[in-house]
Amino acid sequence: MPVPPALPAALQALDAALDAPRRPGVALGNWRWVVRQRMGAVRDALVGEAAGSDDGWLAARGGSAFRERNALLARLGAFGPAILETSDVEATRAELKRLLLDIQRHVQRLHDLAYDEVELELGGSE
Repeated sequence: MPVPPALPAALQALDAALDAPRRPGVALGNWRWVVRQRMGAVRDALVGEAAGSDDGWLAARGGSAFRERNALLARLGAFGPAILETSDVEATRAELKRLLLDIQRHVQRLHDLAYDEVELELGGSE
């Protein structure tokens, strides 16, 4: 289950947007819009994730990663309207930062799964 090439850059762009200064008025509206756009790029990259391996125990882990990806997409989708409408911007920002960390852990699991798949093909250390 390879990591989509656009995902690391999309995650970095969303993280930078979340850390940008948030000031009342027009600047806050711009911040909301930029964050929303970056969320869309992360969503698109997650949707572009390929299916996992069909090899025995890797298939189960690939299925788990696929379910995890779907849960992350659902969480990300719930923030779409919230980021544009919330009155508590800081709480929403903190929740999005937590989601970003969860997506980064998901990416690490995909890397681990890809490594294990290659190790299985090459025969490992036995």
